[in-house]
Amino acid sequence: MRDLDFAASFAIFTAKRLGAGEVTPDHLLLGCLRAVSRFGVAKVGSWNIDLEALGVDWIRHPEGPPPKVAYSQNAVDLFDRAARIAKSSGEAVMNVNHVLAAFAVEEQGLMAALKRSYGITSASWRAAVARLGVDAAPAARIESSRAPKRKSREYLSPEEAAEELGIHVQTMRAYVRSGRLPAFRLAGERAIRILRTDLKKVLEPLDITK
Repeated sequence: MRDLDFAASFAIFTAKRLGAGEVTPDHLLLGCLRAVSRFGVAKVGSWNIDLEALGVDWIRHPEGPPPKVAYSQNAVDLFDRAARIAKSSGEAVMNVNHVLAAFAVEEQGLMAALKRSYGITSASWRAAVARLGVDAAPAARIESSRAPKRKSREYLSPEEAAEELGIHVQTMRAYVRSGRLPAFRLAGERAIRILRTDLKKVLEPLDITK
């Protein structure tokens, strides 16, 4: 099974191919299905989802760094939901399965169409995704929990910043692309850094009256 970075890259690749201005949940779902597919068919539980029938060019795949494309707010919300699912299951690393599981509650777009076509319910989808397995073995998660704490630094990479907030790195990159979070580029390099104290700018107070 390919990893979540591949799924995200394929989602961006699909969005650009279709001329979309941003990556939507539909593109993200296609990327995840492509990541778990073999020969253009994603077998999820008892369902064989034909990517060709969904208009996916499964033979082609993205090469090199993905182009800069913004994620829609709904796609960002899906990443956040997937991160919470990963945390609730004790996984150290979020993977494709967690994102697929996050789609269980979706009632719009491509996921809604799949539910109608295949008779999928939220529970049956989550059960099927659970049987796909996860990338990180229990021993790897235990080893990760024993790893020494990194020394706090003022400037963080997107991966480190995402870890600080407990969200996926693609969500963090979406904040940067949308301008919600300031970022700096290293002189002469592609790498970017985020000021630790700026992380609070993407946090909003919880209104418990709603």
